[in-house]
Amino acid sequence: MAKKDRYLVGLDIGSTKTCVLIAEVEGELVKFLALGAAESKGLRKGLIVNLDSTVSSIRRAVEEAESVANVPVEEALIGVAGGHVRGVNSRGGITLGQRPRDIEREDVRRAVDAARNISLPEDREVLHVLPHEFRVDAQDGIRDAIGMVGHRLEVNVHLVTSSVAPRRISSLPRTRPASSSAIRSWSR
Repeated sequence: MAKKDRYLVGLDIGSTKTCVLIAEVEGELVKFLALGAAESKGLRKGLIVNLDSTVSSIRRAVEEAESVANVPVEEALIGVAGGHVRGVNSRGGITLGQRPRDIEREDVRRAVDAARNISLPEDREVLHVLPHEFRVDAQDGIRDAIGMVGHRLEVNVHLVTSSVAPRRISSLPRTRPASSSAIRSWSR
């Protein structure tokens, strides 16, 4: 496991405070290392009202967590909430061929992509796709379809969407100047 893959960083940007949690992943165990927190003045109801204040709050929380854990933050999982976040259910599927065959990870990815490919209003984007259950041929209620045999693979998913307004959290800059100690990239 690469050194940076040993750490898990969570970022929660709220209306009153910003928190950064750093944990170390050791096999199946996750060990808490540090929590950094800073007052947040740049957000209101999940929307950015002052970008500089929001970035400053993130920077302070990251620096506090980094100093306690003695681990540099390079990537973070970010929690996104607010009135601009919505969910929608979708279903998609693929044909596996004329003869039944084993379902592979790539088949699952393609089925999920098909379910993700829905028309959304221009002001919305997909933040996350949560597969609920799979269906192989006529059998439904399947949690993991990999290794099963069939002609057709379908999946029911829940799509988490957000407005594409420039003030939402997911529009924060994804890169940082090399000299700063804020988040370099975001994972959604």
